[in-house]
Amino acid sequence: MLDQLSALEAEALAALETVADSGALQAWHQRYLGKRGALTPFLRGMGQLPPEERPEAGQAVNRAKLALTEAYETREAALQAAERARSLSAKAVDVSLPGRPPSVGRLHPSTQTLRRVYSIFADMGFQVYRAPDVETDELNFELLNIPPHHPARDMWDTFYTTREGVLLRTHTSPGQIRAMREYCPEPIRVILPGLCYRYEQVTARSEMMFFQVEGLAVGKRITMTDLKGTMAEYARRMFGENRKMRFRASHFPFTEPSVEVDMDCILCEGKGCRVCKYTGWLEISGAGMVHPVVLRNGGYDPAVYSGFAFGMGVERPAMLVHGIDDIRYFFGNDMRFLRQF
Repeated sequence: MLDQLSALEAEALAALETVADSGALQAWHQRYLGKRGALTPFLRGMGQLPPEERPEAGQAVNRAKLALTEAYETREAALQAAERARSLSAKAVDVSLPGRPPSVGRLHPSTQTLRRVYSIFADMGFQVYRAPDVETDELNFELLNIPPHHPARDMWDTFYTTREGVLLRTHTSPGQIRAMREYCPEPIRVILPGLCYRYEQVTARSEMMFFQVEGLAVGKRITMTDLKGTMAEYARRMFGENRKMRFRASHFPFTEPSVEVDMDCILCEGKGCRVCKYTGWLEISGAGMVHPVVLRNGGYDPAVYSGFAFGMGVERPAMLVHGIDDIRYFFGNDMRFLRQF
């Protein structure tokens, strides 16, 4: 047995010298040191030897296994070093070449537009007020003078949750009630930016999810003139000095009187396109004087206080400023589009 073990050890060491890569090394390990390797029968045959021969034979087998294991590890380290050297040589780096600068992130066009809106209204004394995206039916509709089964609810196809009376807000107007109840009886000038959600057909000018900025001013002796001046100043700062504007009578349950604020379409210069529905005018905001019922629900006495409110999109101003003709680009995650801004 000892002679056979010595011969096997010599054979294995000789074979190891010829191993040239990691694949062949793994095959060598399986052949000699694996569970079914050539050394395994010697280990399992110890029980068949006479008791007096077992100590010497066991020491010989252990020495052979240790010698082969150490030789394997040495060869493995040498092969890994050689493979590393070949890899470095094949992929040599020319340190004289200019470096590749890392790609720098940028703000989404909606975020850029929001920050511009913040700046414009901050100069007019408005502060940003945050309200949650998930609202109750009471705040989203009822306290805004839209009770259950009111016809105005047909204007909003609403995402309701599995919890009764809880929904994704269809507009940022619920923030009006939250702001009034927090600040009453102090005067208010706030804008309420955030996402709105409506289950509606996606087209070039509408999406089921979009940013909106709500505006609210409450105080004594606030009139429609203040609203018109605020809208005119916003349009001048956002779109340029020579923009044409018009105010059309409209209806919103939470304002009385109500108006639509239009501006001549920048994309087609008033000639008509698919974004402005070929009218030459584009709505930039819905607005009006805060309805007495809404003022009262917010905690203000409508006999003493008055106010105005407006709601405007964010993607639509960005479309006008940058000449974008399809709102779906904002949420398409196409880097070719986003890298332009």
